[in-house]
Amino acid sequence: MPNHTLRAAVVLALIAAVAAPVAVAAPAPAEPPAPARTTHSSLAGEARMAYPVADEEVRVRVDAHARFGPASLPTRSWGTFRISHEVDGTVHWGEFAVDCLTTGGPTATVTGRLVRTSPGHVWREVLDPDVRMGVSFHVPGKGGEARIGLSGATPKGEPQLTRCMAPAADARVVEGGYRLKDRLPDTP
Repeated sequence: MPNHTLRAAVVLALIAAVAAPVAVAAPAPAEPPAPARTTHSSLAGEARMAYPVADEEVRVRVDAHARFGPASLPTRSWGTFRISHEVDGTVHWGEFAVDCLTTGGPTATVTGRLVRTSPGHVWREVLDPDVRMGVSFHVPGKGGEARIGLSGATPKGEPQLTRCMAPAADARVVEGGYRLKDRLPDTP
């Protein structure tokens, strides 16, 4: 009989051990993740760029904005830019809806899709209606020389320029200028 009693005591001890509430320290509540820090950039102004044909004038007007999350590419871009070219007293222009503004220090790149042109502009005939063009800007501090670079537009049926891409800013600004605000923190 002592074996039965011993076995019963062991079984009851096991049941009690399993059924008894366990006092375990609960983990400290996790701190909520810090909100992702966002920043914004803007580029605005109008300037005439140096152009190799003496009696022609090329101007670029821009009002572009972007919001950035933790990564380097914008999460949202908006605004417009206009490229105008005066030839023989007639101004031909194209207006673009901004689809990308990237900035870094004194440089910026803007791309956009063509939304309007001056009446009778040759672009209406040789370009896709929503062709993308890109413009790069070098906007130095006081005393530096501002520069612009234009991508040109691809003819109908050719591959489009990639979003957020433009050539080096290689043409001097000869009149006017730009204001670049690079990656300012958003206010809550």
